[in-house]
Amino acid sequence: MSGWDIDPVGVRGVLEKTVEAAEGIETWGTDYSGHLESSAKSAGTLYMMEGDKPEAGLVGAALAEFAEKTQTDIAYVAARATASIQGASDATVAYVNGDIEMAEEAQDKALKEPEVKLPGSGEGD
Repeated sequence: MSGWDIDPVGVRGVLEKTVEAAEGIETWGTDYSGHLESSAKSAGTLYMMEGDKPEAGLVGAALAEFAEKTQTDIAYVAARATASIQGASDATVAYVNGDIEMAEEAQDKALKEPEVKLPGSGEGD
């Protein structure tokens, strides 16, 4: 006995909800980037560069540095969520396929012609 007792239908339901939540993380990541950029622009400029091109002020520069340092973490969360969902799905499919294989083996054994040994037939006397 393997000790495993997986409900594939239940797993599917949980994975569907998890995919919905993960899609929210992706949307949040896009919004996060846009909000930081907007905040940096709204923080104003410290000075103007030559050619009247605005340069980010102290707050804008800090936000840009913060975004740069956290973008890997945000990408990691999304990638980890995707890998976890796929792993759970793959494991459940393997579990179900294992059950099917075991059922097929049991059915094959049950359908095999029985080997009948009668007493006195010369085999095992």
